Amino acid sequence: MQEYEDFSADNPVGQALSKPQKAAAILIAMGKPVAGKLLKFFAPSELQTIIASAQSLRSIPPQELENVVAEFEDLFTEGTGLMDNAQAMEGILEEGLTPDEVDGLLGRSEALNKLETTIWDRLQEADPTAVGQFLSREHPQTIAYVVSMLPSSFAAKILLQVPEKQRANIVHRAVNMKTVNPKVAEIIEQRVAQMIEDLKGDENTEATSRVADMINEMEKPVVDALLGELEAISSSDAAKVKPMVFLFDDILTMPQRSRITLFNDISSDTITLSLRKSDADIKEAVLGSIGARQRRMIEADLAEDMPSVTDRDIAVARRSITQEAIRFASLGQIKLAEEEDSEQAA
Repeated sequence: MQEYEDFSADNPVGQALSKPQKAAAILIAMGKPVAGKLLKFFAPSELQTIIASAQSLRSIPPQELENVVAEFEDLFTEGTGLMDNAQAMEGILEEGLTPDEVDGLLGRSEALNKLETTIWDRLQEADPTAVGQFLSREHPQTIAYVVSMLPSSFAAKILLQVPEKQRANIVHRAVNMKTVNPKVAEIIEQRVAQMIEDLKGDENTEATSRVADMINEMEKPVVDALLGELEAISSSDAAKVKPMVFLFDDILTMPQRSRITLFNDISSDTITLSLRKSDADIKEAVLGSIGARQRRMIEADLAEDMPSVTDRDIAVARRSITQEAIRFASLGQIKLAEEEDSEQAA
């Protein structure tokens, strides 16, 4: 191949073929099996030059191709005219080189780098519940920007984790979102990147959460016994699960201020349903945490007999309240137990 080492620039249509164009034409005319075996005799720089020539190679009439073939010894007879040369050259490369080598010569690696997933693609791989709980600590404008950058279905799941009283404000900000200063966008994206890393920090969080959800479906005596046995087996596992375990009866151990914060975000219908068949002390703890007018309405509803309400309906209402309590606690907005109780439990 020494005769073709000194490659010149590609010639425009209508002029004689340059040396790299002739080499490309011959390789394409050979076909994949033979041409693929010859590729190892070219230096990488030569191959790149031939590839570039093939991509811009004009259609070659049979007679002109025959003249080119005649310049080489022991090569095949004339071709039939060349079209789609870039694709043909790619096929030849794939026959004689590894996929990585082909990608490198064709510049595919650079193209793939340009298509690297964005921070918003990476965020969608995270648990929307965890993302929403994390973002709840951020400024509403930041949350609005983040949800505006995500698909609607994923953004909706995130928004549902934000306290209900903040949602309208966030939606309002997202609807009226103007062009964001690039520097501000960069700061937010850096924060999102850090959030993704933080969410990956504990790979067992999801498993622990599933276990806690299972325990939260049990009756309090069973839960207390189970957590005691888990503590004996593994204190570290118990320490992971306990903060996520909160039953409806545990409302009695909550500080009054935390109860007020919690039930301020719960609808009257849910509160009414959860208090049916409840003990008097729990009813008083809940009703003593809401406004006087709301309390009178709920007490009036509780006084009415509702045969259509099932135990399952009551359990669902109570579970929705305990889930909200756990979410608020994870955000540091409420405490699930008085300080002295927490210290004794520790």
